[in-house]
Amino acid sequence: MMTLNPSWNSRCFHPYFDLDVMNGLFLSVSACSAVEFIFVELKMIKNDIELLRRGVEEIIPEDEFKKKLEKSEKENRPLIIKTGFDPTAPDIHLGHTVLLRKMKHFQQMGHTIVFLIGDFTGMIGDPSGRSATRKPLTREQVLENAETYKRQVFKILDREKTKIVFNSEWCGPMTFNDVLGLTSKYNVARMLERDDFFKRYRDGVPITILEFMYPLVQGYDSVVLKADIELGGTDQKFNLLVGRDLQREYGQEPQVIMTVPLLVGTDGIQKMSKSLGNYIGINESPKEIFGKVMSISDELMYVYFELATDVPGDEIRRLRDGVTGGTIHPRDVKVRLAKEICAQFYDAETADGAEAEFNRIFVQKDLPDEVPEYSIPDGEKSDGRIWFVKLIVLSGMAASNGEARRLIKGGGVTFDNEKITDEDMELKLPASGILKVGKRRFVRITG
Repeated sequence: MMTLNPSWNSRCFHPYFDLDVMNGLFLSVSACSAVEFIFVELKMIKNDIELLRRGVEEIIPEDEFKKKLEKSEKENRPLIIKTGFDPTAPDIHLGHTVLLRKMKHFQQMGHTIVFLIGDFTGMIGDPSGRSATRKPLTREQVLENAETYKRQVFKILDREKTKIVFNSEWCGPMTFNDVLGLTSKYNVARMLERDDFFKRYRDGVPITILEFMYPLVQGYDSVVLKADIELGGTDQKFNLLVGRDLQREYGQEPQVIMTVPLLVGTDGIQKMSKSLGNYIGINESPKEIFGKVMSISDELMYVYFELATDVPGDEIRRLRDGVTGGTIHPRDVKVRLAKEICAQFYDAETADGAEAEFNRIFVQKDLPDEVPEYSIPDGEKSDGRIWFVKLIVLSGMAASNGEARRLIKGGGVTFDNEKITDEDMELKLPASGILKVGKRRFVRITG
């Protein structure tokens, strides 16, 4: 389940009432204690197959996908599109939006988007891609992380048309007999077909039974919700397939699964991740988003166009051909990309302002409009000098001396346009000037 409080939306689903779409008119559900009816806007469903396929790695199985869409249109019945997010980290970055945008595409075509918050599975920890057991989170940590998601996810999805569910609703009340019944639906041999489990088993790295439970719980979510289609990253393929198998075991029509690629980070090498520092956070300032997009490679920008924007495929090909043929400058294409992405989370006017700010700093070599100021405390002036490493940390431009040393060593620190090359270098006081760290961070030093 992809890594994202019931307070988001009172229209939450309860496990012990069927989630039935009745002729596209309403969903019969329970809001935790009392049954309520959620009326769904009746509209003609017109599927844009090309848009739904865009940026998708796999559709399994392809023929069932076509049949579900055809049946949906014929019966004018929205499909139930399930996507799960575990709130294991507080921030959403551009990599997460690849999946969120695919949800939006289905939503725009009138289908029912079920946004599953894995507040229960988040306490287990998804073993996908892990070479060792993931440390479980407490419920408090999970809910705290989920609180930050609610301020971000609806920058992409339509709040009024998104159904929010929490898998603790049905997982929490399960008895031990219920759990044993679920485990009887799958076998160990199938679990060990999973690549990361197989490698750990082969290498003698422990695998806990708890980790085996994760794909079962995620798959059981699809049974409860009667999902028609489940979306997930390519690293989720095994878990999504378990959902298909469990639906068959429970006598349901199996869901179709659609996987989307994992977006490569700004370093152009590894998948986007906050822990790797190669991410673009959707809650970051416009100038940060714009500047980070401008830092990616020319080749990677076409991937970002396809996965992180709605620029038509023909237009992307035209831009690429223009760059290849020498009629369009790569920088102009990247500016277009940066503005497209920035406008998604703000607006076109703000994106224009971010471009102007970027040009002022990097093209015209001017300072940004607003530069924070840091005054050196009197207690740090007794020697008439201050170590640059210490100044970088004190001014908030680095979290530790080690990080500050690495920044200097990497050639990323200047003071009044003069590069600081020696980690032991000191600033003579009194002094006043602009400390620049990295490409986009400035602070005015006084003292």
